[in-house]
Amino acid sequence: MKFVIISGRSGSGKTTALQALEDLGYFCIDNLPVALLPTLAEQVLKEPMEDKSGIAISIDARNTSHGLKQFPSIIGSLDRSPIQYDIIYLDAAEPTLLKRFSESRRRHPLSDGEKGLKEAIALEKTLLEPMADLAHLSIDTTRMTLYELRDEIKSRVAGRTGQHIALLFQSFGFKHGVPLDADLVYDVRCLPNPYWDPRLRKYSGQDPEVIDYLEAQPAVNDMRSDIITFLERWLPDFERNNRSYLTVCIGCTGGHHRSVYLAEALAGHFRQSMDNVLVKHRELSVAE
Repeated sequence: MKFVIISGRSGSGKTTALQALEDLGYFCIDNLPVALLPTLAEQVLKEPMEDKSGIAISIDARNTSHGLKQFPSIIGSLDRSPIQYDIIYLDAAEPTLLKRFSESRRRHPLSDGEKGLKEAIALEKTLLEPMADLAHLSIDTTRMTLYELRDEIKSRVAGRTGQHIALLFQSFGFKHGVPLDADLVYDVRCLPNPYWDPRLRKYSGQDPEVIDYLEAQPAVNDMRSDIITFLERWLPDFERNNRSYLTVCIGCTGGHHRSVYLAEALAGHFRQSMDNVLVKHRELSVAE
């Protein structure tokens, strides 16, 4: 049975993630005290919930600070049990978190008479560091709508089959910032840029016109080949190190042409030998 632990700062989308898994048949528990994790795991081993897809637990800064500090050692006890688990950590850029709280007019769980919203958000990051450091998958929700986050949880978490690593290739534009949840980042701004050809500017790296242009460039083919060689060499080591997810980000200037083409090409290559391969283009909906 799948065992999913969800954490992250307030306003990052934990409730939405938990609801998405609940809709998929998971038994969900919000804000479980950290100290009860081993007890819950033991109970699940004794009495599996055969009518459920898995168990999803939300753990956040409403726990005691002592409990959060003990999280690494408690997770260590799970490592010694037959329980298979994933830790998912959600986060967003601080201005986004501030904006979400301002719009919702909710009170931050750590704010009080002495700490304002900004200070509470900063403190929360410190308290949750033990969980963030151990996360198998980090998701940056800064630019996501609720619906996009639900889709991300369904495809990456619930959609991951077996115990093999799940691979995501994500294109992005450096002008819009590096994704917070990147595990590996490749900078392809050195490659010939279709943007400077007026005939190609309106297209993306998914269109035949741009694909044909880039595939005719030796440097592009060399870059694709070198990234494939690196990943094929090191993916088995990531997997042996109990990595469940790997987010490979490919960045060009605007995130519309070179990075999109390479993300698609890399995903197509690895889909030939792997089941859990996804591709995502962060900037295709961004107006230039």
